[in-house]
Amino acid sequence: MQQSNEVINIGQLQLRFMQTAETTNDEMVVFEFTIPSGAKVPVTHYHETVDELVCGLEGTTTSIVNGQTVEINPGDSLFIPKGATHYHDNRTQSVAKTLIIMTPATIGPAYFHEMSALIKPGVPPDPQKAKEIMLRYGLVPVAS
Repeated sequence: MQQSNEVINIGQLQLRFMQTAETTNDEMVVFEFTIPSGAKVPVTHYHETVDELVCGLEGTTTSIVNGQTVEINPGDSLFIPKGATHYHDNRTQSVAKTLIIMTPATIGPAYFHEMSALIKPGVPPDPQKAKEIMLRYGLVPVAS
């Protein structure tokens, strides 16, 4: 079995890819998502064609899906269907870690590499460039 072990850092966030489009025949992307204390995935968005499953591994991840707050603890899971607005953050004093599974595999390392290049510590990212990158991969930013 083939496996990816690529790690991508976006600001304080860390993604460790386990499976990508290349290893799953374009079917799914699987990565471990680490969110430090107080960090937030910066943009509320929805996926045009991708379903997302979030599985709690460590700490507590707070996900806001269609305006509803859901706490994800170890052993919990949350299904986010395509079209549902969402974002994730960590409102606790400890690290939160989840396993993310997205299908099909259209949002993978290439998207996160582009976002990583755009987001630099201490410098606000250009919102128009972020939006362009997101739209190219089927993520639609939503005003929050």
